[in-house]
Amino acid sequence: MMDFTVLTLFPELIDAFFEHGMISRGIEKKLITGSSINIRDFSTDRHKTVDDRPYGGGSGMVMKPEPLQAAVLYAKKKMPESKVVLMTPQGTRFSQAKAWELSCANEGLIFICGRYEGIDERITSCLVDEEISIGDYVMTGGELASMVIIDSIARLIPGVLGSCESPKSDSFSDDRLEYAQYTRPEEFEGLPVPEVLLSGNHEKIRQWRKRSSLQRTFLKRPDLFRKNKLNLEEKKILMQWSQELEVFVKE
Repeated sequence: MMDFTVLTLFPELIDAFFEHGMISRGIEKKLITGSSINIRDFSTDRHKTVDDRPYGGGSGMVMKPEPLQAAVLYAKKKMPESKVVLMTPQGTRFSQAKAWELSCANEGLIFICGRYEGIDERITSCLVDEEISIGDYVMTGGELASMVIIDSIARLIPGVLGSCESPKSDSFSDDRLEYAQYTRPEEFEGLPVPEVLLSGNHEKIRQWRKRSSLQRTFLKRPDLFRKNKLNLEEKKILMQWSQELEVFVKE
């Protein structure tokens, strides 16, 4: 069972996340567990102080090390082998490959969600196993970022999704974008569903989906081809598409 523990100053945000959708179903099936820990509960003064002015001056406040340390150690008591992850724009860029890697964590993941100007560097040095970013931008806290990562990881755990095949065909699972999807009705606003998808011929449907995936990747994210080179089938599909485009241009 994968355990997700989120250390935050706003546990109500995290608790609501764990109570809905796929995550909630995974918890009900006892495939994952999810909980929040309020960092403020570990402050020792009567004002429940969790931040202070930065040494050296500057704007904003920095999260104090003592409450954070106590919160991490408390979380570690439940799952000693859990990996501690800090959500920060300075971290490694999150990817589908990283989601697969983290889904294999021994016991679980403990997420530290910073606020204000960040956390005291000594916590990062002593207690954090990995720093992760979800993109080159700054948010007011790490809560939304932690939810993004938990959602991405949880769906890879067997049984959490309705179909065990779903994660395998997702965008980025093989450094290709997912193929186009269609559902009922067969025609919408004058646009029909491709005939091959109605044929019942599984091999032709597979080929069509492979072609759709490659076309989407070429048009929207060609950089992904540098990460995972084309195999022989993919080269043939793109060559055929190129020839079709050439004939179309000449017309």
